[in-house]
Amino acid sequence: MDIKYTAEATSSGDARNGHVRSSDGIIDQDMTMPKEMGGPGGGTNPEQLFAAGYAACFHQALKLAAGQEKVDIDSSSVEAKVGIGPDAESFGLKVWLTATVPGADQDTADRLVARAHELCPYSKATRGNIEVNISSSVG
Repeated sequence: MDIKYTAEATSSGDARNGHVRSSDGIIDQDMTMPKEMGGPGGGTNPEQLFAAGYAACFHQALKLAAGQEKVDIDSSSVEAKVGIGPDAESFGLKVWLTATVPGADQDTADRLVARAHELCPYSKATRGNIEVNISSSVG
């Protein structure tokens, strides 16, 4: 693999109730444990950041898949939900991805989403490690 870009970020302080900062300073965020996990809530957390990254990455893969098939999906969007909960060892994640592809028929949307799941680097990284549920809607 020919690496074109490397993201860098550092967590400091009290981990989930600490601070994260990217090396370029664009992300410079206090972190807060969600109320549902016993924290104070009111701030961002690793699952939100992962959901945002996965949604954007999967959306790009969806656009790549559509481009390969010459399907216009300019008004598409991808929603990612990331759940966290205890597993046998510590905690685990579960992901739900929903792509909205207005203007496409359901079969085309389903095919593009399946192809995006093959292409997306986040999907490749999580495959076999966490449950990822994908779905599509046409508007």
